[in-house]
Amino acid sequence: MINFNSDASSNSTFLQQVQEKQSSLLEKLASGKEVNSAADGAAAQQIIDRLTSQVEGNRQAVSNAYDGISLAQVAEGGLSGINDDVSRIRELTLQAGNGVLNDADRQAIQSEITQLQDNISQTIEHTNFAGKPLLNSDGEISFQIGANPDQKVGVNTSDVGGSLTDLLNIDITSGDVDSALDAADAALETVGAAQADLGATQNQLASTARNLTTSDVNTTAARGRIQDLDYAQAVSQQVSNDVLGQAAISMQSQANQQQGQVLALLS
Repeated sequence: MINFNSDASSNSTFLQQVQEKQSSLLEKLASGKEVNSAADGAAAQQIIDRLTSQVEGNRQAVSNAYDGISLAQVAEGGLSGINDDVSRIRELTLQAGNGVLNDADRQAIQSEITQLQDNISQTIEHTNFAGKPLLNSDGEISFQIGANPDQKVGVNTSDVGGSLTDLLNIDITSGDVDSALDAADAALETVGAAQADLGATQNQLASTARNLTTSDVNTTAARGRIQDLDYAQAVSQQVSNDVLGQAAISMQSQANQQQGQVLALLS
């Protein structure tokens, strides 16, 4: 008995395997990835997914950190303007203590002090970030600065207006220069402490952003070592697979031809 199907079936299966491998190689070459789905490696795909989540989380956390820095800079800018105005008020208060000045002179000095007080009040009112007031209430604005839970940094807000009540009520026309100087000195201390706190927070956020960027680079590299395709190796495999495919097609063609010849003789 002559069996025509055994070799033909085996060769057909081999050709199918070659074609499937070739299709997989083409997909990898097109995507640039060694692992495109769980079918290419279930464990590898799970690791890649976890690393991808970490990378994306780190990048958003970096963005959050820089938003926190921007907010702190806006608040510090407002405080810097207030500090300049308070310093000028103190200077004018000292000037008002000059005994050669008359009431009209002191009234002129008070007019400038009043303008500076109004400017301080406006600065407090208008210093905000994304609609959030920064200088008219005590509180904290929190920023998620990590890809994992409980990785937060808070930027403190201050009730500067409430702390500067005495300064904003200075009136040197009454002749009480000592009380006015005490109010100015207390205001400078309050504003300076708030600026120092914001400066420390900015440094903390900047350091966190740098660390997150380094972590992101390392995590991305680790993911790439698992996910990215070795093009040289893939092209070499493709060439080898082309040869195998051509050989399988040739063998299939010869098998078909021989089968036809035998059938012709038998007929």
